[in-house]
Amino acid sequence: MKNQKSLNHRRHDEDNLPQSTAYSPKPHKPWNWLRPLEYVMREQRIVFILVGMLLATVFFVWQPDFVSPDHGAYAIASSSAHLRNPIVVYRPSSRHLGSAAALDLKVPLGLNRIPKRVVVTGGAGFVGSHLVDRLIERGDSVIVVDNFFTGRKENVMHHFGNPRFELIRHDVVEPILLEVDQIYHLACPASPVHYKFNPVKTIKTNVVGTLNMLGLAKRVGARFLLTSTSEVYGDPLEHPQREEYWGNVNPIGVRSCYDEGKRTAETLTMDYHRGASVEVRIARIFNTYGPRMCIDDGRVVSNFVAQALRKEPMTVYGDGKQTRSFQYVSDLVEGLMRLMESEHVGPFNLGNPGEFTMLELAEVVKNTIDPQAKIEFHTNTEDDPHMRKPDISKAKSLLGWEPKIPLKDGLPLMVEDFQQRIFGDHSSASLGKDY
Repeated sequence: MKNQKSLNHRRHDEDNLPQSTAYSPKPHKPWNWLRPLEYVMREQRIVFILVGMLLATVFFVWQPDFVSPDHGAYAIASSSAHLRNPIVVYRPSSRHLGSAAALDLKVPLGLNRIPKRVVVTGGAGFVGSHLVDRLIERGDSVIVVDNFFTGRKENVMHHFGNPRFELIRHDVVEPILLEVDQIYHLACPASPVHYKFNPVKTIKTNVVGTLNMLGLAKRVGARFLLTSTSEVYGDPLEHPQREEYWGNVNPIGVRSCYDEGKRTAETLTMDYHRGASVEVRIARIFNTYGPRMCIDDGRVVSNFVAQALRKEPMTVYGDGKQTRSFQYVSDLVEGLMRLMESEHVGPFNLGNPGEFTMLELAEVVKNTIDPQAKIEFHTNTEDDPHMRKPDISKAKSLLGWEPKIPLKDGLPLMVEDFQQRIFGDHSSASLGKDY
């Protein structure tokens, strides 16, 4: 009974409600250009917009410098030999541009470069240790593999304790398993004194060692760079030497373990590239000098500097009219890194086209160290090339590389290093400035 009464009450309320009228839309308001502006100005929205623009500007302006990504579509560009402040330059490949030349387009990424994991065989040696310095400096993680036949721990010990640096005592003639992005293969004695000491081991390092590193690159998908040599040209009949020149090499001479070993290493590298699609790069290195060279390795620059410092006669073999070209080590490292990051296989000549006879080099050393130094002439060594001068047109045009440091500026830096190592003399800073 009560429920029935409540139901009647609700029905009575509904009967008293006014009857709804038919639906009619809101009247259309004319467009007013001030309405968006009024919306932005209300509730301090304009302040938040300006603050956002300011934060975005600060973010992109103060980001760290950029260097190139992993796969070579980008190249490093810089006005200095050391790439202290690199930028990213995008060079579209031929598949993107057809037959048109690649364009240099600066890409403001606004992001840090992704560090790579890099292995450097022979990384405790003269050139290898300088390369390791540059790789660590740009933020990569570096694994040095060296058997210390010519390399020295002192060359890399300043990286001990760095979590991005590892040192492995290992001979590349034996396989090694590592997970890396890039392989710089420098392992091989490069001076006549050292590679003639055990010629069979030298050619095994060039052949078996290169096979092992190429196999590693194939397994892990790493990019591989072979440091070959100007010795592949032998005693050249072409001057200066271009990359297309096939050389004039004695296959059975006392230097053949090195000359032919490097030629075979280039063959293996190209076969892995064509047959197994391994990304490879080939650099042909000409005479290089600088700090951390072995003091008594038999190469002409280190011989002259060490002999002049010890007040010994400088030894000139033959008539002293043989010519060589000398590049400072930082120029070479710059070229190697540019080649690794490029899209070009090579080979590329990396050297200084400035040409000196041995007598001219001796005079430069005398003027730098001791004007009273004497010269002694000895019988020339077997298969010693008469001329050596690189044509670096290819490296200039495709890598944007050429050496920057002349002999007169680089030699005092090497002399300072040799003084400290021979005599423990740390007061020779006046001989030159660091580059």
